Amino acid sequence: MPSVRQIWTAPEGSAPMEASERVRAVAGGGLAGDRYCHGRGYYSPYDVCQVTLVDSGAVETVRERYGIDLSDGRHRRNLVVDYDVVDLLDTRFSVGEAVFEGTRRRPPCAHVEEVAGEEGLADALSEERGGICADVVEGGEVAVGDELGVVERLDDPDALADAIRERREK
Repeated sequence: MPSVRQIWTAPEGSAPMEASERVRAVAGGGLAGDRYCHGRGYYSPYDVCQVTLVDSGAVETVRERYGIDLSDGRHRRNLVVDYDVVDLLDTRFSVGEAVFEGTRRRPPCAHVEEVAGEEGLADALSEERGGICADVVEGGEVAVGDELGVVERLDDPDALADAIRERREK
C-alpha cells in the first residue's frame, strides 16, 4: 500500500520547511501550522493550495538526473508519498484519519528555486514532478507511515453514482 514518507510545513511564506512525524489536517484549511492554513503563504490569497503532495519517486528522479537533493524539504511540498500523485487528481483519497481531494497540478515556479537557493530546481521539478494541490475534505491526524487509499474517483460517473446511492441508503 502506498504511504506517507515525509511531512513538511512552513509557518509563513518563504520560511524553511520543517519536518514533522505527524500533523493535523484541518477541513477546508490545510495542515495545522502551515503557511497556507494560516493565510501566510507566499501566494496567499491568490494561488492557494491547502495541501501539496509530491511523489517520492519524483524527488528521487530529481536527485539522480539533476544532482539536486530535496530530502530536506526544499521541494516546498507538504506530503511526500510513494504514489504517482497525478493519479490523485479528481479523486478523493484518505491519508491517516483525513480525506483529501486532488484538485490541480502544482507546477514549480521561480519562487521555489529562489527559496531553495538551487539554480535549475524549477526545471528539475517540471514534467509532472512538481506535485499536486489537494483540499482537506475531512480533517484528522496524518502521520509518516500512514497509508494512502483512494476513496472515490470524482471523474468516474459510475463511481460517483455508487457513492451517491450509498449515502442515500445510510
